[in-house]
Amino acid sequence: ALLYAAGTVLFVPGLALTFAGGALFGPFVGTVVNVIGATLGATGAFLVARYLGADWVEQRIGGRLRQVRDGIDREGWRFVAFVRLVPLFPFILLNYVLGLTRIPLGQYFVTSLICILPATAAYTWLGYAGREVVSGDESMIQKIMIGVALLALVMFLPRFVANLRRGPSIDVQALRGRLDAGEQLLVLDVRTHEECAAELGHLPQATIIPLHELPQRTESIAEWMDKPVAIVCRTDVRSAKAARILASNGFADVHVVTGGMTAWNKAGFPVVR
Repeated sequence: ALLYAAGTVLFVPGLALTFAGGALFGPFVGTVVNVIGATLGATGAFLVARYLGADWVEQRIGGRLRQVRDGIDREGWRFVAFVRLVPLFPFILLNYVLGLTRIPLGQYFVTSLICILPATAAYTWLGYAGREVVSGDESMIQKIMIGVALLALVMFLPRFVANLRRGPSIDVQALRGRLDAGEQLLVLDVRTHEECAAELGHLPQATIIPLHELPQRTESIAEWMDKPVAIVCRTDVRSAKAARILASNGFADVHVVTGGMTAWNKAGFPVVR
């Protein structure tokens, strides 16, 4: 556990350490040892960044620090849980990044301890299964299948968490009411520019970012991370995909407009063509 903690502070890949813990100590004791080591290491890196290496960490992460700081200010420990379960940052670098925020050490420690457990347990089991393969254990196929199932569960967690963070859908009448009331709201149209210029048009207030460009352009709308975002497409299929992308990148108040521009036009609301 102490070697794991030291390795985490010194940027030794955590995956290799986790596999080693599973191979050496088995799936259950190995998970306990790995979780203790990872949590101690994460806390050590947090303290180094907070009290010793703030300038160095800021140079390494650049503008992404603002995203994390805003998330911590908005959600506190909930944001720590989110970034632990959804890998916006590599685990080791994230420990240093969180040290530059204002979150209390106790909240950081407890949230990290709990939220690194699922992935650590899965990778520990895979390390154990690898040892059994090398030793030629008769039940190795069963153990490998369990490991694959655990890994699939861990890979599903980011989508599950993103869906939890996505706000409820809104219909076009509710969107029109909020816009008419002057609410500060980003209307994000994820269709192509050609579609927005065609028959259905687009909302006068819309910011147009096609869905296939959105993962690379979330920084351009980072100011809306803690403000309402209403996503529009032709119906609402692409909007749902865009909502998952934004939620996975830390946007906290994302809404899909049901029916999209088709419903907006049927309602007779104003458009720009």
